[in-house]
Parts: sequence; C-alpha cells; structure tokens
Amino acid sequence: MIVAKTDRLIISQFTIEDASFFMALVNTPNWIKYIGDRNIKTTEQAEERITNGHLKSYKTHGFGFYILRLKDSLKPIGTCGLIKRETLDTIDFGFAMLPEYEGLGFGFESSQAILKLAKEVLQIEKLVAITLETNKNSIKLLQKLGFHFEKIVKPFEDDEELMLFAKNL
Repeated sequence: MIVAKTDRLIISQFTIEDASFFMALVNTPNWIKYIGDRNIKTTEQAEERITNGHLKSYKTHGFGFYILRLKDSLKPIGTCGLIKRETLDTIDFGFAMLPEYEGLGFGFESSQAILKLAKEVLQIEKLVAITLETNKNSIKLLQKLGFHFEKIVKPFEDDEELMLFAKNL
C-alpha cells in the first residue's frame, strides 16, 4: 500500500516480496556500522523480520518502516519510517539507504514525506530519533529536518550510548 509520493519516490508498506531487498539493505556496511547487525542472512530470515516487524507494526500501530522506490523504475533504494520501541516513550523516526543512494537527497525527501504523514494523517505530536555520535550524516540530516539534540540514552541491552534527538510536529 502506497503511503506517500514525492518528486522522485514512491513510499509504500513493505511486503513479503521485498525480502531480498530488505536482506541486502540490512547487510550494507553503514547499516551494520550505525544500526547494527540484524543477523539476517537468508531470504527466509528477512521474510520473518518483515512479518514480525513491519507487517505487525502496520497492524498494531498503524505505521512502521516503509520501503522507498524510485518513481521512474520502482527500484527499491531504502527505508524510512516510524517505530514504537518499548524502551522509548516517544515514537522513533529512522531512515537508511543503499550505499549508492546515500548523499543524493533521498533521505531528506523521504523524511519530509514521513514527517508530514506523522503529523497530518497519524496525528503524532512529537517524534524522537536515535543515532550513534559517530553517525555524522544522520545527525546532519536530523538537524536539517528540525530535530534537536535532547539527551544521551541507552535504549538497548548492549548498553551502548546513543544520541536522542526530538522534534515537535
């Protein structure tokens, strides 16, 4: 299901058919470096993650992470969306691109569409985003989108410190 369109992108819900792309995305160097190894090495594991993560989130919360496709070719290039984490009080916003599409404005373009969806359709009043202090590109994009640094958090069992940014919608 399409949730938004931009000048260059179609943003839609993930489906099981997107498993090969999802497996490729979560195994890119920047995903592993900045988000973490999700240990998804087979199409079956990717299908399971989509089913128990993305599809469950759409049904339970009415939102989730979405697949980004180039409008002209429908080629999948990344993800952007929202997640309700048990360890955070506020809905978390995030994004990731295949390496060849990083730095080309797709993150900003898709993020603007998701922020608009969050505010106008989902009626969300505030979002947070978490990132490593070393992820300078994500920090720069979050600031360009109007997020501001709020505090350091340790939301996961690995006890790693992450920067938490926030934005009122």
